[in-house]
Parts: sequence; C-alpha cells; structure tokens
Amino acid sequence: MAAERVSGSGHEDNGELRRTLGFRDLVVYGLLFIAPMAPVGVFGTLDARSHGAVALVYVVATIAMAFTAVSYAQMVRVAPLAGSVFTYARKGLGEGPGFIAGWMALLDYLLIPAVAYLFSGIAMEALVPEVDRWIWTGIAVVVTTLLNLWGVRAAARVGFAVLVMEIVVLLVFVVSAVVVLVRDGAHRDWFSPFTGDTGFSMAAVFGAVSVAVLSYLGFDAIASFAEEVTGGSRKVARAVLFCLALAGVLFIVQTYLAALLQPVSSAELAADPARQGSAFYDAVDTSVGSWLHDLIAVSKAIGAAFAALAGQAAAGRLLFAMARERRLPKALARTDGGVPRVALLLAAAVNLVAAVWAARRDDGLDHLVSVVDIGALTAFVLLHASVVGWFVVRRMAGRPDWLRHVVVPVLGAAVLIAVMAEASGAAQVVGVIWLGIGLVVLALLSGRSPQRR
Repeated sequence: MAAERVSGSGHEDNGELRRTLGFRDLVVYGLLFIAPMAPVGVFGTLDARSHGAVALVYVVATIAMAFTAVSYAQMVRVAPLAGSVFTYARKGLGEGPGFIAGWMALLDYLLIPAVAYLFSGIAMEALVPEVDRWIWTGIAVVVTTLLNLWGVRAAARVGFAVLVMEIVVLLVFVVSAVVVLVRDGAHRDWFSPFTGDTGFSMAAVFGAVSVAVLSYLGFDAIASFAEEVTGGSRKVARAVLFCLALAGVLFIVQTYLAALLQPVSSAELAADPARQGSAFYDAVDTSVGSWLHDLIAVSKAIGAAFAALAGQAAAGRLLFAMARERRLPKALARTDGGVPRVALLLAAAVNLVAAVWAARRDDGLDHLVSVVDIGALTAFVLLHASVVGWFVVRRMAGRPDWLRHVVVPVLGAAVLIAVMAEASGAAQVVGVIWLGIGLVVLALLSGRSPQRR
C-alpha cells in the first residue's frame, strides 16, 4: 500500500507522502490550527449569550467535541490515510457519502484559514495602521504558503516556535490575572463563570455552545497527516484526543479569569453588541494594563497566521486525497519530494482570494465567519455515521463495542445536529447550496471508478 512506503525526494513521486512527523508535530499542528487563545475573539459574545457562565460553556463544548474526537480515534485506526473524514466515510458508508463528507469538509478547510489570515491582518493593522489590513493579510498568506511548500516537517518546526510563543503569552495573561485578582479582588462572583452573573439558564449555555464549538475546529486536522506520521495510527489517535483535552483546559482557564476581570455585566454586553468583540481586551486593559493588551494582539497576529498555515496544510491534504481517489482532478494528486504542492497551491489561492476580498470590505469578516462551520459540522455527523457503519452494520472488526461504536457516535451526531440548528440562517443556506453543488459533482463522477485502498 502506498501509505506504508516512504517516498523519495527531489522529484515527482507518484502520489506518496513522506513519513516525517512525530507525536509532538501532530500536537503542534492541532494546537496551531485551534490556537491556544482562540476564545479571545468570541469571549464577549459567549459571555453575553450565556448570562455570564462563559467558563461552563467551554466545559460543555469540550465534552460535546470529545464525542467527535473519540470517533476520529476509532476511524484513524481503520484507515490511517490522508483525507481524514473523506476516507473514513468511504470506508464506513460507501463512495457517495465519502465524497459528500470530503466535499463538505472542504468548505470548512478552505475558508477557516482565510478567516485566520484576516484575523492576522486586522491585528497587524491595529499595530501598524499605516499599512492596510489587506496587505498584511496577503503577506501572511504568502509567507505561510512558502513554509507549507517547503515541507510538513519544516513547517512543523517553525510552527512549534510560534506555538511556544502563544503559550508563553497565555501564561503571562494567567499569572497577571491571578496577581490582579489576589490584590484587587474580582469584579464578579468567583463562581459566576460557571453559574452566571445574572441568573443561571441551561438554555442560554447551550445556545452559547453553538458558537463555542467553533473554537475547537482544527483538532480534527491532525488526522489529515496520518500518512506522514512515524509510528502508526495509534499516535494520531492519541494526538487528536490530547489536543482536544489540552485546548479545553486552556479555554476554560482563560475564560474563567477573563470573566472575573470583566468590569461590566453580561447583561450590559448583551445590550451593547458593539462591545462584545473587544470585551476580552477591555477586561485586560482595565484590570492589568495596555501593555498586556498589545502583547496579546501581537501574539494573535502571528498565531492566527500560523493557525492558517496548519489549516492550509490540512486542506491541501484533503484535496490530494480526494484527487488520488479520482474524486477531484488528477493533477491535485501529484507530489514533489513528498509534498502535495499542486493541492497546496490551490488551497493557498482560495485562501488568498477569500481573505483579501474580506479584508477590503467592512463586513468581510462577518461573511466569512457565518459559513465556515457548517461544512465541518456536517462532515463530523458523517464521521459518526461511519463509525456505526464500519463497526456495527458491516461488523468489519468483529463484535462491536456498544459504548464506543454506538452510544458515543449517536450522541456525538445528536449534539452536532443541535449545534447546526442553532447556526445562522446564512450559514445554513450556504451549506445547502454547497451540498447541492457537491451532489451535482458526484453525479458527474458516477461513471468514474475510484481507487481502492
């Protein structure tokens, strides 16, 4: 099997990827894509929606996404190949659902990096306002694309340095927040990040979870590198679970502290949506000082660009895998020195066009953010169905484990469907349109036999 052979270097190598990644590299890619301080941008929105129970929101969101992580861990052992959910749905459900899973995941994988690039451009413009944000956005795309074209190992090394910087900044925030809270006390009740500051509402918490799960999108990208890992699929499964657990802890800690530092109530934030986007920074400014605000802004600018790097790498591998199975144009399945450069360049081109277009519009960020999640969530539902299909319906691994192979995927799919029901109308419309296009493409491909792996 091609996935089990190590490719050569320096020339086109017949659709094979090179095994160079270890456990640390997988975690680096996963955390880069997620971003250790991902809640910063949505903190105010979550605080307002949950009536102040923002830390509890992330507890619930972590548990909800854990179902998906467990299903990924099951299926990566079944099919340790590039392509992630596309490959798993093919194994568990068949060629048609497999294509749709990959197609829907593409909507997420191609647009989430564009959102991250735009975040980087916005942060850099705030620091250097003389240069327009669309220029910073374009520079971020070019630099990270060059790193991806250099190779997955080189990008992982640079990404590790960036990840260390992000974690150091997060630790600086945590220590500074603790010092201020010990010295001056909290603006809200110490338990309010879990119970709410204006009264507890479980419905409000679940409504906020529909937004919070977006902070986790990216841990699944680890599975896209399954063919480039030394040591087998168990390492990928462990990395997926570890990444989600670590991200959950980081998110809960920082939102708990930020809520205690927040000088205004969640009701005031709900009544003034314009303040929600800067709520985290406002809390830091008021309680700690502008120096930490600037430090976090620099970290977000660099971190967002490298979150996009990890997302672009995952998108390239999904395009590569679908093309290798004759579901997309054959040229995308070419590799050079073990790097799927054609697929990466296509992903980069989409990222560049979408990110720069959004950067030149005042409402560009809203347009992008409104559609990035629906594709991934649909693909995750098909992932859970794949677990049931492979282990229970087809019984390809002997007697099924009813907890791991039925209860977990069914609950996971139910949670995701509930989250999609809470998504914006625009996101749902785009998702339906993208699904419709995918069905048309699938019909056109119906006469083409896929590769068997």
